[in-house]
Amino acid sequence: MKKDTTTKMMNGGGGVESKPRKQGFPDYLGSVNLKYVKLGYIYLLSLSNIFCFFLPPLLLLFIFVSRFLPILAYPLSIFLLLLLYHFLTPSSSVFLLDFSCYRPPDHFKITKSDFIELAMNSNNFNETSIELQRKVLDQSGIGEESYMPRVVFKPGHKVNLRDGREEAAMVIFGAIDELLAATKINVKHIKILVLNCGVLNTTPSLSAMVINHYKLRHNTESYNLGGMGCSAGIIAVDLAKDLLNAHQGSYALAVSTEIVSFTWYSGNDVTLLPPNCSFRMGAAAVMLSSRRIDKWRSKYQLMQLVRTHKGMDDTSYKSMELREDREGKQGLYLSRDVMEVARHAVRANITTLRRLEPSFQHICVLATSKTALDEIQKDLKLTEENMEASRQTLERFGNTSSSSVWYELAYLEHKGKMKRGDKVWQIGFGSGFKCNSVVWKALRNIEPSRHNNPWNL
Repeated sequence: MKKDTTTKMMNGGGGVESKPRKQGFPDYLGSVNLKYVKLGYIYLLSLSNIFCFFLPPLLLLFIFVSRFLPILAYPLSIFLLLLLYHFLTPSSSVFLLDFSCYRPPDHFKITKSDFIELAMNSNNFNETSIELQRKVLDQSGIGEESYMPRVVFKPGHKVNLRDGREEAAMVIFGAIDELLAATKINVKHIKILVLNCGVLNTTPSLSAMVINHYKLRHNTESYNLGGMGCSAGIIAVDLAKDLLNAHQGSYALAVSTEIVSFTWYSGNDVTLLPPNCSFRMGAAAVMLSSRRIDKWRSKYQLMQLVRTHKGMDDTSYKSMELREDREGKQGLYLSRDVMEVARHAVRANITTLRRLEPSFQHICVLATSKTALDEIQKDLKLTEENMEASRQTLERFGNTSSSSVWYELAYLEHKGKMKRGDKVWQIGFGSGFKCNSVVWKALRNIEPSRHNNPWNL
C-alpha cells in the first residue's frame, strides 16, 4: 500500500527530509502552520484600519517632501516612525468603544394590572400572595412598560433550562448584535469575553453559548461569572480590564444580564415573593479596548474602579440569597437587614472612591427599587437631578439587575448630557454582600444615538 508523506518544509533553501506518516492520521504539522497563518492574518486585519487611515496620506507626504524638500526628509521620517510607534503600541489605558442595552419586543411589555391578572390566572398564588405582590408593585417605582417573559405565568410553571436558555439567547444575542453593528468590529478580533448572570448557570456555560453562536476565535479568553448578584456587571468590567492589561492591544466583550424566568418564584412563602415584582428582562453588551488607536473613536476611558466586599460579616453574607421553600420551589430571599447592609457597603466603597476620584458630573445608581433609591439619595445627599437616570430607568425598564447601570448611562446619552471631559460614576450592589463602583470619563461630546439606544422611540 502506498504511504502518505508529509510536506517538505524549506529552510534557507534546503529541504527537511519528509517522513512517512500512517494512513488516516491528520497532518498536525500542516494544521499548526495553518493555525498561525490564520492568527497572523487576523492580527493584520485588526490593524488594517490604522494603515488605511494613516499610511496612504503619510506616504504621499513623505514622497512629496523627499522630492521637493529633501532637507526635511530625515526629520519627517523620524516623525512618521514615532507616530506609527505611538499608534501601534498597546496602551495601559482601557477605552469603552460603545455599549448596547437590549430592548425586548413590545409583546413582552407588562403593566401592573396585567401582572396581577396573569399571576391570579396562573393558580400558583393564594390570596395573601397576590395582595402582597400587588402592594409591592404599587410601591416599586416601576411603570407600565417594563418587560417580562409570559412563560412564568403559565399554570403549574416550573423553572426549567429550556425557558432560561431561550430567554438568555434572546436578550444576550440581541444586545451583542446591536453592539457589533454599532462598532463594526469583526468578532474574530475579540480576544476576551466576560459574561455575568447571577442565577442561570448552565453547562455548557452562557459564555460558551456566545462563542458558539458568533464563532469566536478558538483562543478566546472566556469567563462566565455566576452567583455574584446585581453588582456583577462592574466585576465583569474589572476582570476585562485586568485581562486587557495582560493581553494588551486586544478587544474585550463584557456582557451583563439576569434571566427572569430563573429568578421567578411560584410559591406562597411571603419572604420570597418581593423580587417577582422588581426583576425584568434586559441585557447589556460593552466593547472595551486597550488599543491606543481606538481612543479617537471611543466614547469613554476607564478612570477608576473600586470593589468592596462585606462577605466576612455574617449579617451581610446572609442578607440576600437563593433559597427553596418547603415545596422545593426556589426564590430570592432578602432579609430585613438588607438596606442597612447596603448602606454600610456603599459608605465603605465611596470612602475609598472619593479619595481617588473626588469629582463626577453624573451618577448611575443601580435601579433596584424606589425604596433603595430613596435611601441612597438621602444617605449621599444627592439631588433629584443626580437620581434622574436611575429613577427613569427603574420606571421604564424595572430592575434589570447587573445591566441596570448601562440603561442609566444610555439615558444620559439619550438626553445629550454626556459632554467631553465629564465623569460618570456607576455604582452597583448585590449579594455577597458587595458594592462596586466604576468611573468613566467622556472622551468627546456623546451625541444621542439613533440606533442602539434603548430609549429611542
